[in-house]
Amino acid sequence: MSLTLATLLPGLLLILLGLPLVLGSTGYAAVLKGFPRSITATYVLFGTGAAWFLYGVWHLSPADFGDYRKILFVAFAIIAAMAFKCVPDFLAVRGVCVLVLMAAMPLLDAAYMEYAKPQRLLMVSLVYLLLALAIWLGAQPWRMRDFLTWLFARPGRARMIGGVIAVYGVVLALVAFTY
Repeated sequence: MSLTLATLLPGLLLILLGLPLVLGSTGYAAVLKGFPRSITATYVLFGTGAAWFLYGVWHLSPADFGDYRKILFVAFAIIAAMAFKCVPDFLAVRGVCVLVLMAAMPLLDAAYMEYAKPQRLLMVSLVYLLLALAIWLGAQPWRMRDFLTWLFARPGRARMIGGVIAVYGVVLALVAFTY
């Protein structure tokens, strides 16, 4: 993945996430409020995250336990399948966390050793912040529900946070074309 694409994609995603909050979309707010326990989001996001992770396990090199990849693949596939049955609460949040953790590597790889381009740090800083947030929310997914409750407690709060997210997305999208 090129550094331009690795910066542009998170920028566009932030714009897509922040703009409906700025515009005060009630439908979007309802979707966000129901997201942490959404069964549809669980199947889509956790299923996609598990599939991406299992793909990575299947393609491990011998230096990374690749000799045991079949055993690891089966073990992790069983764990992912059992998660739907044993811990269905907030599995959509955990699915987003898995996707963030999996997406971080190609994004950070694109910026690796690009010291002549300091603007890459706008994307890299965001990725590291999201990594820390994904680890925290993966361990305590109910915090997402608490955050969404806080976010929509006052109407101006959602617009402000959405504005910050959208503006940072625009900055990333513009920076992507400066490499």
